[in-house]
Order: sequence, then structure tokens, then C-alpha cells
Amino acid sequence: MPNLKPIPESAIPAALEKVLRYRLLNEPLEAESICLDILNSDPDNEEALANLLLARTDLFAEEYTAAFERAKAVLPKLKSDYDRAYYEGVVHERWAKAQTARRVPGHVVTGWYLRAMRCFERAETLAPADNPDAILRWNTCARLLDRDATAQTAEGSINRDIDAEFGEEVHSSRR
Repeated sequence: MPNLKPIPESAIPAALEKVLRYRLLNEPLEAESICLDILNSDPDNEEALANLLLARTDLFAEEYTAAFERAKAVLPKLKSDYDRAYYEGVVHERWAKAQTARRVPGHVVTGWYLRAMRCFERAETLAPADNPDAILRWNTCARLLDRDATAQTAEGSINRDIDAEFGEEVHSSRR
């Protein structure tokens, strides 16, 4: 690999704007790369660290376990207890969503949402009074769990109705 070129510290604000733009364009590899460039110039840049973690969670569908491990590796680098708790919750919540997209069994996905919710509860206790972010994320997880439970109940109900209506015909065609 060729030697990477460093960016000057004066370019960090513009680079951070580009990170957000690339994340919005669903180009997480580019966002991740820019964050690494920023951190090469300013290793303690909290905004770059948070965006690096988020860009890596954006890769969960593509890179799966590798992106999960790389996202978690950022957590200890965050300075505040609140940020570590909050972003750990984000990692678990987004991992649950990636698991859902991969059709992982519901009880496994539920476990990841519950882990996220525990992190958000911990973050809530550490947050300033005017910061509702952890509460908002906790509520989102609760609603997603409720929606998934409702969908599973409806799916089970539909399967029972089909079995009652068609009985053995359906089972023999499923084989």
C-alpha cells in the first residue's frame, strides 16, 4: 500500500462535514476512511471517533461480524462514560437491525435490542438533563420490539388459520 497522506489539522472541520455527507450518501467506507485520516492528525477527536463508530455500524449488512468488531473497538477510545454507554447501545441496536435483515431468529434479535436498551438506560443516568438522546433510542428499541412481537403473533396466527383451513394439504406441499 502506498504511504497515506496526512491532512492538516486546519482541514479537520471540512473533513468532518465530508464524513457526514458520505454517511448520508450511504458510502460508509469513504466516511470511515476520512475519519481515520482525521484521527491520524488528531487522535483524540471525539467527533471523528463517534462518526467512525457510526460509519462502521453502517457496514453491518455488508461486512457483518468484521464491522461489528471494528465498531466495538472504538468504544474504549471515547472519553466520556455517557458516550461509551450511548454508542455501545447504538452498536447493539444497529446490530439487532442487521440481524433482523438476515432473518436471524426473533429471540436472538430481541436479546440484542435488550442489550441496547440496558446501555441506553445507563447513558440516560449519565446524560445532562437537556439531552434526551438515550431516552429516544430506548423508546425506539421498545417500539421495534413491540412491532416484531406483533408481526410474529400475526404470522403465527396466519399459519394457524392456514393449517385450520387446509390442514394436511399445506404440510404436504411445504415438504
